[in-house]
Amino acid sequence: MAKTITYLSEVPVSGPLAPLVGEFKASLADAGYVVPVAREHLWLMAQVSRWMEDRGLSVGDLDDVRVEAFLADRRAAGRRTLCSARGLAPLLRLLRAHGLPGAAPPAGAVEELLSGFGRYLADERAVAPSTARLYGKRVRRFLARCAPDANLRAVSAGQVTAAVLAECETVSVGSAQYFVAALRSFLRFCYLERLTDTDLSAAALAVSGRRPSWLPKGMSRRDVCALLGSCDRRTEAGRRDYAILLLLARLGLRAGEVAALRLEDIDWRSGELLVRGKGPRFDRLPLPVDVGEAVAAYLERGRPRTSRREVFVSVAAPIGGLGNMAISDVVRRSCRRAGVEPIGAHRLRHALAVDLVAAGAALPEIGQLLRHRSASATRIYARVDLELLRSVAQPWPVAGRR
Repeated sequence: MAKTITYLSEVPVSGPLAPLVGEFKASLADAGYVVPVAREHLWLMAQVSRWMEDRGLSVGDLDDVRVEAFLADRRAAGRRTLCSARGLAPLLRLLRAHGLPGAAPPAGAVEELLSGFGRYLADERAVAPSTARLYGKRVRRFLARCAPDANLRAVSAGQVTAAVLAECETVSVGSAQYFVAALRSFLRFCYLERLTDTDLSAAALAVSGRRPSWLPKGMSRRDVCALLGSCDRRTEAGRRDYAILLLLARLGLRAGEVAALRLEDIDWRSGELLVRGKGPRFDRLPLPVDVGEAVAAYLERGRPRTSRREVFVSVAAPIGGLGNMAISDVVRRSCRRAGVEPIGAHRLRHALAVDLVAAGAALPEIGQLLRHRSASATRIYARVDLELLRSVAQPWPVAGRR
């Protein structure tokens, strides 16, 4: 380790960024950058610092406009590497963690209104941050159409309904339903905050789409075993993917719940797992032996050395926690390796429930394992037991027969 520090210390950094050199080196090491790549980023930091010094800029002056000006000068000088904001990302992450550079804070009535709506969703409705962001995007579209000056008192119920109809013409049924959900929540917020004289949420008419009554789609045990067998557990990525697949298939976790797992959520002594569910909900589940062994093997021989607290992280620099989409990508890659139909992570949750029904488990037990908030969410799996349904089915009426 000392040799690495000595090698990196050969990069001289002067100017306004010089006090942050030590912290930047540590962040590069923590993100898993190998020494040659870390050295390139240190040279880039030195160039940014000199560029700022020549123009009399302090760290607080380094906003997005000046970052782009630096990159333009770098490209004009004939540089071909690290000439984009992506190349500067490691340095900008460090600086923004200090609250120093970046874009100017949002200004204007619309941004202030959306900021207040975001706080309402988080504090009053306990909405997940990802959902709040998606709601905000849809409300922004509504405001651009009906209230570009953020004056909601001038908006009528007819305009709200017209906005929903316009949305339905351009997006799928599911997207339109999401738009209505976001809009209703926003209009209720506006009424509670006295930004409107009446509650306009009812004017956001429900969007219905004719959906076939599908049976819950499971997955055969053979295919699940094929997914697990496709992971090369001799490699770091293979150990990680195997542990992820077991958590999805054996415990029925959602992709977001696997992504949210932290090192402190595993109680090895009692054999329990803390699951961070939807909203502020926390549940404890028993940790099966095979799942625990897979996670332990990954932590001991597959997880990169990093200070990040997420259990599952990327295998290449920059080291970061895996998100929902990355967890689903693990499943899809495993499907391609195993030669089975590509599926998302949630299908493994369905597969677990279907297997439990076939094994004779009661619906309340299945709902408890899947951590459903209401029995109606579990009720769909009652349709899986076709033989039991046949026993309660009434005969089809025939004309002339009583």
